[in-house]
Amino acid sequence: MSAPRSVLSKIARPYASALFDLASEAGSVPAVEADLDAIADLIQSSDDFSRFLFSPTIATDAKSAALNSVIEKTGPVELVANTLKVVAQNGRLFALSEIIAEFKRLAAEARNEVSAEVTSAAPLSDQQQSELAAVLKDKIGKDVSLNTRVDESLIGGLIVKVGSQMIDTSLKTKLSAMKIAMKGVS
Repeated sequence: MSAPRSVLSKIARPYASALFDLASEAGSVPAVEADLDAIADLIQSSDDFSRFLFSPTIATDAKSAALNSVIEKTGPVELVANTLKVVAQNGRLFALSEIIAEFKRLAAEARNEVSAEVTSAAPLSDQQQSELAAVLKDKIGKDVSLNTRVDESLIGGLIVKVGSQMIDTSLKTKLSAMKIAMKGVS
């Protein structure tokens, strides 16, 4: 069972803010963001790594030692390596995904950019991503960075979430709505 998102946000905010401030001072926000993206990809793609981060049964010292090995092999920039070590030593690895998300939000805000979560039934081509980003920029008035993921259960269409707004054009949702409407017809 994971902690509520509001609790994770409260834990993540100071770490992400400190990392962003240090990265800004060093002029290394893009490098830090790239390393954090790689870590986020690892969390998302490896169930073992994700379970390791969130497991309350693994001692903080054991997590720190294992994470140090990962850091040595992957070689992130020093700021990221040091932040990961501090987060591990403080027993806060369960909030790592939220720390990364908050850092990315701060970086996007500094670039006058918003982030959009895009879920599609199939991978979007580079051209489709560019066109979608352009349409969203026209609607929002800011540059848009897309975080894409694939969910084949959507059948077709997209789900786009920007801030608190969500646009759902997926066939799965349309079919569900159609089933509900048909049940109501006598």
